[in-house]
Amino acid sequence: MVVEAPTGVFYHQQYGGHACRQGQVEGFLVPVFGPDALDSRRQPFEEEFAGGGTWNYSWADDERRKLRGIIETIRYWAFDGHTEELHALRLGESRIRDADESWIPVITPDGPGMLLWANSD
Repeated sequence: MVVEAPTGVFYHQQYGGHACRQGQVEGFLVPVFGPDALDSRRQPFEEEFAGGGTWNYSWADDERRKLRGIIETIRYWAFDGHTEELHALRLGESRIRDADESWIPVITPDGPGMLLWANSD
């Protein structure tokens, strides 16, 4: 995942399944841990949305709840200068309309970010 910050480093990503959307986010890369999360986060986009992307999709409450639950299974290590602590990611609810396959807005202890993974197509 990429935590958004003014680093001068930009990450480019093709996302949205067969829609082949192109995204860019500036920030720093952080590995995250969620051994079962990859399959569960791919499932709604590849099966329920049939790989067609979710451009400006209006998420139903139950779909949003499911996506929120998937994102919360992913762990993020944060360091405050003294101690390291494991935190769950949170879905970036204010940017839910940007959520698509392999491009999910999240909130981390270090600020907003974008959860990325390999696009299915």
